[in-house]
Amino acid sequence: MRRFIIALGLMVFLAAACKKVTYEWQNYTYTAVPIVTIDTTKTALPTKQTGKVAFFNLNDPNLASQEFAFTLSWEGFGKETVKSIEVYASYNKAEASVPAYPLVISSPGNQYPNIAQFPLPSIVGSNDHLFETVTDFPKSYHFTATELAAMNHVNLTSVAVNDYFLFKFILNLTDGRRIVTFFNNICDEARGEPGDCRVGVRFKKQ
Repeated sequence: MRRFIIALGLMVFLAAACKKVTYEWQNYTYTAVPIVTIDTTKTALPTKQTGKVAFFNLNDPNLASQEFAFTLSWEGFGKETVKSIEVYASYNKAEASVPAYPLVISSPGNQYPNIAQFPLPSIVGSNDHLFETVTDFPKSYHFTATELAAMNHVNLTSVAVNDYFLFKFILNLTDGRRIVTFFNNICDEARGEPGDCRVGVRFKKQ
């Protein structure tokens, strides 16, 4: 029995000694994620909370006064805390392939939209401008279509169906890390992922 234990220990030692590669995923760390709650009453067309999207209706003569509202917070899962969140805003033309409307809700649990409502991954780029940095949470936002257009230097008469205003978030953790990119496995609405890395309002014509 003792020989067996010695032999087993030698095998483990040799296996460890032969390891020549350390993979990045082996040095993982925890992070917090942004959490968004949209106000589903502040949308010109019906939406779902899980879609993290609201809508403006271009057919409505009161387009300028239509509303979009959400609350921003964060979740650290008992592992990390957030010092601040940078909020970025942008105006974007419609993608080549856009999500269907009304929202198509699919499994699991007849709860989530069948496709992400805005492009992934969520990366702050040259089209996004810093709106503000938030340090007190939760933070509530409320905009009219006119206010969003002015913020993004857009003339409302020039927007088209499926164009959209989008907010993205960068997290500054209390340990000094700055989380600048969120990939699909963090904030894909279609899969009910744990974070909400962006939220927006899209133009429709209903």
